[in-house]
Amino acid sequence: MKLADLAAKLGLEYLTPEIACGGTELKAGYVSDLLSDVLANAPKDGVLVTVQVHLNVIAVAVHAELAAIVFAADRRPDDEVRAKAVDEGIALFVSSESAFEIVGRLYGLGVRGPHE
Repeated sequence: MKLADLAAKLGLEYLTPEIACGGTELKAGYVSDLLSDVLANAPKDGVLVTVQVHLNVIAVAVHAELAAIVFAADRRPDDEVRAKAVDEGIALFVSSESAFEIVGRLYGLGVRGPHE
């Protein structure tokens, strides 16, 4: 599924419009707030759902080669985090829904985990 289509279907707010994400194809998704778990298990070119909004999330996303991050529960990163994501090419989104709800909706749209 294309990242832009996914964002539209989930009603996500796009925090990094400097990054063109229209054609980015998502391979899979992952949800975790434990960054070592994300490093070990998140899928390349995937989307991470988390409530963590600090700078280390961007570093982990870069290392894991993620395409995007969705911040759940209306959690919003500060300007420094957003700027780093833009520099690294990581698309950022925010949703007012809980991580549980977002992941359920992703699954319903056909986005699967890294091992499915």
